[in-house]
Amino acid sequence: MLAIQVVRFGGPEVLVAAELEPPSPISTEVLVEVRAVGVNPVDVKTRRGSGVARWAGPPPFVPGWDMAGVVVQTGYGVTRFTVGDRVFGMPRFPRAGGAYAEYVTAPSLQLARIPDGVDFVSAGALPLAALTVWQSLEAVGLEPGQHLLVHGARGGVGHLAVQLARIRRARVTGTGRGDELPRETADVALDLVGGAATDAALAAVADGGVLVAVAEGAQEAVHARAASRGVRVLEPLVEPDGRSLDQIAALLATGSLQVRVVQTLPLRAAADAHRRLEAGGVSGKLVLAP
Repeated sequence: MLAIQVVRFGGPEVLVAAELEPPSPISTEVLVEVRAVGVNPVDVKTRRGSGVARWAGPPPFVPGWDMAGVVVQTGYGVTRFTVGDRVFGMPRFPRAGGAYAEYVTAPSLQLARIPDGVDFVSAGALPLAALTVWQSLEAVGLEPGQHLLVHGARGGVGHLAVQLARIRRARVTGTGRGDELPRETADVALDLVGGAATDAALAAVADGGVLVAVAEGAQEAVHARAASRGVRVLEPLVEPDGRSLDQIAALLATGSLQVRVVQTLPLRAAADAHRRLEAGGVSGKLVLAP
């Protein structure tokens, strides 16, 4: 099978096409023929040697987690899917998921069915970003009427955060990376930018509110300033969850949730996708199509 490997940590040039043996599913796993692969900032960070490289590496390894495709084989004990089912998910994160390939294995409970009428590209773009938001809002306990600030609302995670928060009937303010943030107006701030933006996001949270530092976590100084104002700081890391994806899929099926795909590239162009993501300004998701 065609796969893209990280042959060493570094720039986009370390993403190299290779012919590998397809993986075989063990008990409770399925083998999926991949039709679409979402590209995420964590892919870029991990390729450089940061991100979740400590768990995905050492090189060579096949990067990527977001994927959508068709079940072509099931391991012993699988009851959730049968051959021919269209599925999507983000298997094994933060361990290596191997999604930049024509075939991938995954624990069946980490996947969900793609609803009728939803294409592979849209489904493949969704899991990691949507689950990041879903699990963050669950951790916060966001309630109807609360004010959520989404900093980085134009990005791959941010545009989904705005939609999912509105589905929860929250009041949402979305800002871009370079936008000046309001001060102390939000019950919850979702920081999807990181760096100095985490400080700005904290300043935008009312005393007693919640700061969700998704992009890069929060430094000790941020924790200290938050504690002095009674602000709770969460640093979530997304986990695979097929049952939550079932609920997200239901929102896709009704059109309540839509994913914005800005470009689809061939699998062999993975390095180009990484370059574009690193350049910034991507208002949505990039997808590779094996």
